[in-house]
Amino acid sequence: MNAEKPRSAISGYPMLLLGILLLALAVTSLVFAIRTEQLLLLIPLFSCLLLGILTLIGLFIVNPNDSRVLVLFGTYMGTVKAYGFYWANPFLVKKKITLRARNLNGEKIKVNDKAGNPIEIAAVVVWQVEETFKASFDVDDYEHYVVVQSEAAVRHLAGSYPYDTFDDQDEEGLTLRGGADQVSEVLEQELAERFSRAGIKVIEARLSHLAYAPEIAEAMLRRQQASAVVAARTQIVNGAVSMVEMALEKLSEKHVVELDEDKKAAMVSNLLVVLCSESSASPVVNAGTLYQ
Repeated sequence: MNAEKPRSAISGYPMLLLGILLLALAVTSLVFAIRTEQLLLLIPLFSCLLLGILTLIGLFIVNPNDSRVLVLFGTYMGTVKAYGFYWANPFLVKKKITLRARNLNGEKIKVNDKAGNPIEIAAVVVWQVEETFKASFDVDDYEHYVVVQSEAAVRHLAGSYPYDTFDDQDEEGLTLRGGADQVSEVLEQELAERFSRAGIKVIEARLSHLAYAPEIAEAMLRRQQASAVVAARTQIVNGAVSMVEMALEKLSEKHVVELDEDKKAAMVSNLLVVLCSESSASPVVNAGTLYQ
């Protein structure tokens, strides 16, 4: 038997009434025994008292989205999931397991990403118990199991992908920072595989914190800024070259001026300086010829 077995239970209301009647009968027997001084009445007194107590002990309540795992002397007898007021064998151990969705706000952990950079990462996992048998008997403590396996999955995820795009990427180019949705799907799949042993369902899993470790945060910020500057300058240079090429083509097509190779080189140099400069150009008017 390694799977959950749903079980129904007897309604607790008639058994509650029976238990009260038995206790009332025990009290009546005690009063009558005291008045008549008949010791033989103590036998039904203790019998009714014992039966009444056992009857009341067997009562239990199942709240909505809760369950009770029933175990009799080490034997799994089933799980009651329907909410209500019930009675079962008083010798049954009735272990309560909630079926509600629960949140795990993981602690920040320091790991190395795929490129070897130390980063801080944490995840939020929404989970719930799906199979009470596995949660009760296949793992020692299913709540602690969820915490440990979630941390292991987050560590494995962080080591499988680079932090950002300028790091060494995998073949698909997926990064922790840039591919949040894809990374969350990968995390959910891995958690589902790990939690299946404990009968736990993963509802949602997402990264709640992602940053470089403090010791390299400043250096990586400068690296990001440098990458941004290089990308911007590259775009500026490409645009400037296109503009210079267009200017030379227009001048040649309309025969505005005839330029030899030296003048073309000088013109290209001047235009590139003007277009690529970070500060505004100061024009100089040439009152002479092109060769002065």
